[in-house]
Amino acid sequence: MTEPRFDEIIHAPNRLRICSMLSATDEVEFAALRESLGVSDSVLSKQLKALEDVGYVTVKKSPLEGRTRTWAALTPGGRAAFDGHVAELRRLAAGIAID
Repeated sequence: MTEPRFDEIIHAPNRLRICSMLSATDEVEFAALRESLGVSDSVLSKQLKALEDVGYVTVKKSPLEGRTRTWAALTPGGRAAFDGHVAELRRLAAGIAID
């Protein structure tokens, strides 16, 4: 069972949505994240950088069909932090006290 742990880095709305999308798959292309969030490139870059700086996300660039594409993925630590944050949100929503 994942230990509930509130994470202020993940909790910001766009970062929470990014982690949620990344948790469902191995990696997501930058453009798909941007379109799903409805934000600009600069806003998404800033949010990914914040997650990358704490080791929750890796960002890589790779050529595809003559263009360089950017992909983001949760690290194992990022996945654990996201799972802990979601567990804490569920605990708070249920009104469960910690012993």
